[in-house]
Amino acid sequence: MERSVSKELLLVGAGFSGAVIGRELAEAGHKVTVVDARSHIAGNCHTERDAETGVMVHVYGPHIFHTDDQEVWEYVNRFTTFKPYVNRVKTTSKGQVFSLPINLHTINQFFDKTMRPDEAREFIEAQADTSIEDPQTFEEQALRFVGRDLYEAFFKGYTQKQWGCHPSKLPASILKRLPVRFNYNDNYFFHRFQGMPEEGYTKLVEGILDHPNISLHLNTRFEREQVDEYDHVFYSGPLDGFFDNDLGRLGYRTLDFERFTYKGDYQGCAVMNYGEESVPYTRITEHKHFSPWEEHEGSVCYREYSRACEPEDVPYYPIRLVDEKALLAKYVEKARQLDKVTFVGRLGTYRYLDMDVTIREALDTARGFLDRVENSEPVPAFFVDV
Repeated sequence: MERSVSKELLLVGAGFSGAVIGRELAEAGHKVTVVDARSHIAGNCHTERDAETGVMVHVYGPHIFHTDDQEVWEYVNRFTTFKPYVNRVKTTSKGQVFSLPINLHTINQFFDKTMRPDEAREFIEAQADTSIEDPQTFEEQALRFVGRDLYEAFFKGYTQKQWGCHPSKLPASILKRLPVRFNYNDNYFFHRFQGMPEEGYTKLVEGILDHPNISLHLNTRFEREQVDEYDHVFYSGPLDGFFDNDLGRLGYRTLDFERFTYKGDYQGCAVMNYGEESVPYTRITEHKHFSPWEEHEGSVCYREYSRACEPEDVPYYPIRLVDEKALLAKYVEKARQLDKVTFVGRLGTYRYLDMDVTIREALDTARGFLDRVENSEPVPAFFVDV
């Protein structure tokens, strides 16, 4: 619906947050400028064809689209064709390959059993440390629900490498996203809608940004003084970076990728985790398996190494432990003193977000903005609880 007064709006970041908010506001008749410091759109979801093999590569690590949100699923399908894709993760431990998440096959294989679902459930309950009534840490959560053997085989080493600290230092909530199944379902996700964009995520974001009211500028750094040049700014960069890190840096983990090619099929699956701490990388991804409808003789693989994020690194996972939450609260308070900036997305709100949640929040933010403008109400710094 066209709004009576067109506003000049700036979207900082050409990932899903900036693209979706920009598209919604452009369709409402506003003039939208999108800037991104990188040379490409789609943020960490950026995909590109490998020149050597023709494989579609997820440049910043794999992204699998999964959601129960029908509106979000229909939204992304407006702009590209999605192909069915089921994420089936494998892991190596003790010289064997197992399937994740832990399911009935994993349990039977690991313990050399042939249990039925009810038997396996009783068996795992007997393994669990029931003395832990209210798990507070990642380690306590794992010990309480799967017991020490499965915890040490599949979670302890991987988690220590991924987060750079002992699982006893991490909150229990991290493990709540890793289910245990007492059937042979090895689909990593439960969601109703799952798939992969046929031409990659960059093509999807390109479609979202394709609107006459949107002006895109890559290789363009945002300067805080630009806030005065626009009616409103939506900022999807790092929250602390907006304020030049003047209170200190929020903690992130980053990833290093070691690329290698292979003639043929290197590992037979898209993702192979390495749960043992003695293996320095967390996993190997083989990218042609993310597009199973394509055929490629050559293969592109990446070993992933997790480490603390330095100032010039690409931030991936917000740490959000006690110290970071205290600093976050101070930055949130500073942000709320501003009257023309709204912080959005994974970096702007310092939260781990799946793609579907990012798009849902972007749609809600755009609609919230339009409602407030129409009713002459102030626009908040955050449309979500950070």
